[in-house]
Amino acid sequence: MFRLWVKIIKENHLLKETVVDDGSDKTRTHKIFDGLEEACIQFDVCKPIWLDSTIADFKRLSKARFTADNFIEPIDFDYMEIQVLEEDFL
Repeated sequence: MFRLWVKIIKENHLLKETVVDDGSDKTRTHKIFDGLEEACIQFDVCKPIWLDSTIADFKRLSKARFTADNFIEPIDFDYMEIQVLEEDFL
């Protein structure tokens, strides 16, 4: 089972959070993109853009922050953070 935790933070307070589960046979990358898209739909925000620094952080920590620079539209929070909680290794 693959689980992705997505949360929205403003002024060090958790505004919204969700955990997206994916038990499919998709690749890890597809599970991350699909989970992020599902969370964005739930939170009613546009999907963020993956900048080089965001990709590097995610590769290193399995965790990434999307700030205002990652969004095309203005946001009313400080950042959106994603973190892999659980993933199955075959």
